[in-house]
Amino acid sequence: MAEPKYQIRALHTDSTVTVYQAYTPEIGLPAAREGRFPAVWQRDRMTWIKPSFLWMMYRCGWGTKEGQETVLAVEISRAGFEWALEHACLSHYDHGLHADRATWKRQLKRAPARVQWDPERDLHLQPLAHRSLQLGLAGEAARLYADEWTVSITDVASLAHTIHAHVRDGDLDTARQLLPRERPYPVSDRAWPISANEPACQVCWCRSAP
Repeated sequence: MAEPKYQIRALHTDSTVTVYQAYTPEIGLPAAREGRFPAVWQRDRMTWIKPSFLWMMYRCGWGTKEGQETVLAVEISRAGFEWALEHACLSHYDHGLHADRATWKRQLKRAPARVQWDPERDLHLQPLAHRSLQLGLAGEAARLYADEWTVSITDVASLAHTIHAHVRDGDLDTARQLLPRERPYPVSDRAWPISANEPACQVCWCRSAP
């Protein structure tokens, strides 16, 4: 059965969901050691979290890109993750979903989070037909993420390097077995449309009034 085009897939428990980010060692290593983001982590700027391990690998080049050498698995509360989704705005204008471009811009400026969908990736980091959620956090959402939602932070750069080595060697079965066990994430029992041309999905955005 084909994957739904728009669906959150993540490693999650009854109370937490794991997202991924990559940082310089100066930020990433202290964060993993202390289990929280250090004071130098800028809480007043947009930060993007990714529930997809392979999309993170695409973004950071398996932890080899400059400034993204420390790959972090950040376990956050499901309550916080769902709060961000419920207060998010779609990152691009959709003429069927939004009343007009000006209304969308006002919602985007006001929203503490934004939802973006990018092609999911395979083990060779090639794009797939279905999409992966990227969740941008700013303002209140960024501060809550760093100081209240975070449950644990783990440095998974070595895991990234190991999986990448198996991919380079052509041992895709072993590489696949090492991937985090991501599965559909049940956001809520309510549904919101993806866009005017897509079926409903358990993800919301732009809930604020114009």
